[in-house]
This record gives sequence, structure tokens and C-alpha cells, in this order.
Amino acid sequence: MSAMVENRPPQQQLDTLTDIKDAKTETGSVDKLNSLVDQMDNCDLNENDQDASDSLGAPAKVVKHPLQNAWTLWFFKNEKGRSWEQNQRQIITGITVEDFWSLYNHIELASKIPPGCDYSLFKEGIFPDWEDVRNKQGGRWIINLHRNNRAQFLDTYWLEILFFLIGEHADQYAFQVNGAVVNVRLKGDKLAIWLADSTQPDSILRIGKMLKERLGIDPGEKIGFTIHDDERTKAASSIKRQKFYV
Repeated sequence: MSAMVENRPPQQQLDTLTDIKDAKTETGSVDKLNSLVDQMDNCDLNENDQDASDSLGAPAKVVKHPLQNAWTLWFFKNEKGRSWEQNQRQIITGITVEDFWSLYNHIELASKIPPGCDYSLFKEGIFPDWEDVRNKQGGRWIINLHRNNRAQFLDTYWLEILFFLIGEHADQYAFQVNGAVVNVRLKGDKLAIWLADSTQPDSILRIGKMLKERLGIDPGEKIGFTIHDDERTKAASSIKRQKFYV
């Protein structure tokens, strides 16, 4: 995995991938996630490059396309006996476009992970939690999906959000974007784009409009932005917690 930034010892990384495989096995599914451990352990991120070199009969220098920020993929599995923080498992961090595609092609689609599990993609160094110092003053745009719409929309929405993040498509407001989370649940799924500073309404609204347009959400359908501090106050109603709409 030469083109990846390794943030965990090899055995810990393998343990993380094993947990994802176990979560998949518990549902009885037999898609990509079943063999993720073996695939990632044996994966050479430059294998496509080598194939290209072999076909030409001579080594070729492949140009990688660095991302403006490194992004870390996390997997959450609610395992008894562990704290919420311990159940957040860091998979790997990508620093180039090629890293991202290799990783995406080796993991299960969001719609196929077991209910109760999450994927998160955050800028390197940011833990996917409200309490992280870089998240604490922020909030999130939330898109709710009924379970009946999972097959039609969830994977497309999640992929478009990933593109939005790693491509820095928030333009001059990209500094606001910390990461995104997809929660897969029995009753319905949720996608959220986490922003750093909830005191900047102009950038918040602009990013919300960008997301809504990118995902092709009907103009008559509203999505809301909530502030983390408000969400911590359990007494507040969901209506009160929604600070912005687009």
C-alpha cells in the first residue's frame, strides 16, 4: 500500500478490516466486504500502473494526482463492551486521487453495510465526533432517506458527497468542510456533511445549496442544518435545532 498514509500499525489495521468483515458476515451477505481483509492486505495500489508498464514492455513513471487535503475513512460498528469512540475504526488515509479510487473499489457500498454501521470520511487528523476540537464549533447539513429509497439513492448520494469533499468543490468555502458521515439504519438512513464553523451563515447556506444541487434534490424538498451545540441539548425539539434550510 505504498501510496497510502498508514496511521495505524499493520496488525491494528488488519484488526480493523477484520471487524468490518465480521460485521458483514453477521448479516449473511457475501459481497465485497466479506473479502475486504484479504483484498486490502494483498492489494498493491500500483498494480494497475504495473500492468500498464508490462503491456508496453518497459517501466513507465505514473503521475499521481495529489489531493489538496488527505482524507481518512472511518468505519463504525456498534460492538458491545466497547465505548462509542472505540467502535470508531480508522481504516486508512488517502493522499491522492488514485488512493481514493483504489480504496473505494475495495470497500462495500454504503447500502450493503449492516444496519447500525456508519462510514465517515474526514480530513486527516479530525475524529468523527462532535467533541473533536475542529468540529466542536460547527454543525452539519442533514439529508434523511427512507429505507425504501436506499437502493435508489444512498450509494449515489454518498459517492457524490465523497466527490464534493475530496475535490474541494465548496470552492472558497472548502475550509468549512470537515467531513461527512453516512448512517445506515433499519428505519432509514442519514447522510450528513459536517462544517467547521456554525457562525458563518453565508458559507453554510452556500454549501447547502451546492449540495442540494449536486445531489439533484427536488427544489421543493428542504434540507436542514443543525448546530452541534444545539443537538447536545436533548430538550430542544428537532424543529428548534434546525437553524438553516435550503
